[in-house]
Amino acid sequence: MTQLQLKKLSGYVGAEISDIRLADINDDTFAAIKNALFEHGVIFFREQFLTPEQHIEFAERWGNIDVSRFFNGVEGYPQIAEVLTKPDQKIVIGGHWHTDQSFDPAPAMASILSAQQLPEFGGDTLFASMGAAYDHLSEGLKATLENLNAWHSDASFGLAAQVLDEHFSADGITKPTLHPVIIRHPVTGRKAIYVNDAFTTHLESWTVEESQPLLKYLYQYAVQPSFCCRFTWSPGTVAIWENRLVQHYAAADYQGQKRLMHRITIKGTGLM
Repeated sequence: MTQLQLKKLSGYVGAEISDIRLADINDDTFAAIKNALFEHGVIFFREQFLTPEQHIEFAERWGNIDVSRFFNGVEGYPQIAEVLTKPDQKIVIGGHWHTDQSFDPAPAMASILSAQQLPEFGGDTLFASMGAAYDHLSEGLKATLENLNAWHSDASFGLAAQVLDEHFSADGITKPTLHPVIIRHPVTGRKAIYVNDAFTTHLESWTVEESQPLLKYLYQYAVQPSFCCRFTWSPGTVAIWENRLVQHYAAADYQGQKRLMHRITIKGTGLM
């Protein structure tokens, strides 16, 4: 298999891969990239400057594209969501720890983000390894969580739509869905925590009030700095993250500046 020029960004999550053009890779290189994603949770490629056609072509190698029901698509390319922060915008999309689309019955497998326009400062993205978080749980808590399921909902988008402009819509909100609190990755078999503060509402057969102490502990525990990496974007950078293995957080520290990213989401196949 192709050997990648890879640099780890932290002990548990994140790697930067160099000397590759994503618009021109063979099957062996793609297989190596996929293995790197499953191992590191999120991987980065600088100076790619993908065209919309190249972005879509690369994404389709991973699986079926999930066209966003909340974000506007790039003109002429509905597969690509336009994740835009305007200079006067007070809320940054993704400005909290979350897992993309955990509220779907078959949550997103991967997200592929391409940097289009960046602020002069700020706008980093943080990632946290949910596999490392699981590994460091006590055996007693692992046993407790193993038998729990949790409800996930996209209802919070209703509040976001009230303060964001026309590039974001809450019309796609659907009913809540249930997922295991601990999932097993379908390829590697690695276990990971699968709850997040943005979309998880409560545990199955527990009240919201009963659920909050345990869930709040997990939310804070899972994103502690030792499980995280922080990435500073540069023009043309592409990031791919595995939503079943990581959470992410978009830092809102560039108010007064524009930030534009193009995102494609890859459909998942259900959790176990």
